[in-house]
Amino acid sequence: MPGHLSLVLRLLIAFYTALAAAESAQTPLVQTAYKVGEPIPVSCLNRSTESGEHIQDASGQLSYIPFPTCNETGRPLELLFGVEKDINCTIDFIDDPFFHLLEFYVHNDAPMTCRIPTKPLPPSALKDQYEQGTKDTTEGQGALSEIYTPMIVALTGTLQLSHLHVSTSMNVLVHAAPKSVAPGTIAAATAYSISRDPPTRIVIGDALPLRFSVRWYPNTSLPSGWAGVGGHLTFSTLVYCLISAGASAAICLAYFRGIELPRRLKMHGKDRIGGMERGGSLGGYGITNGGGYGYGIGNGNGIGKRD
Repeated sequence: MPGHLSLVLRLLIAFYTALAAAESAQTPLVQTAYKVGEPIPVSCLNRSTESGEHIQDASGQLSYIPFPTCNETGRPLELLFGVEKDINCTIDFIDDPFFHLLEFYVHNDAPMTCRIPTKPLPPSALKDQYEQGTKDTTEGQGALSEIYTPMIVALTGTLQLSHLHVSTSMNVLVHAAPKSVAPGTIAAATAYSISRDPPTRIVIGDALPLRFSVRWYPNTSLPSGWAGVGGHLTFSTLVYCLISAGASAAICLAYFRGIELPRRLKMHGKDRIGGMERGGSLGGYGITNGGGYGYGIGNGNGIGKRD
């Protein structure tokens, strides 16, 4: 009997151990949601410097490595959830392999394929995220489609024989899923160069000063910011016109009352005084009575009756 109890206990322990292991295996890698300001690591597909092809491990899994280290922070590039800001990320030294990768990216022979976690990663996965050269063994046919969100970095520029011209000013657009659907979740992301500043000349050994202007959207729709050639009358335009008209009217009124009106009054007074002086020396005013006779006030000849 004691032997049977011991066997039953061993079976129960084995059952609960297997059950706990199965539950642990089914625990999702992704946490609940991002909080505003929480850092989001950026990793990019590891590519061969010889051909630009993506690198795989022995099992055929894609290899992702963290974004190059930013000189400003000493860490790979990070975005902040829901925070719009300009991020400077200077890659301190462009070595020969990375220079060849830049040639592939700029010439569009291979895209700079990056990704960001759709939701916060657990600490263990986040640690692996920052380890250089780690491989995602869970990467497979859509295995990470809900864990990571692609972010293609369209880096543009021109190739020269001895150097590159790279457009280092970039826009980063990140869409969050609506709060009513999946709060604290990233839905889509992209980055692309813009011609805001002249391209930066890069040779091997130089630094690459990247400037990311990050903008967030609370859903997957883009707001309309273009009214067409010629534009349309909007509320802001109407307010601007009213303010401009009021300011112009105030300036004109102040000029008229402060400068023009006193000048005109002064000129009018001088004209009246001059007219009176001319009337006393050259002629007179006629005062006519009801019978057709008048008296003239002359220039010193007295008062006389005239027809």
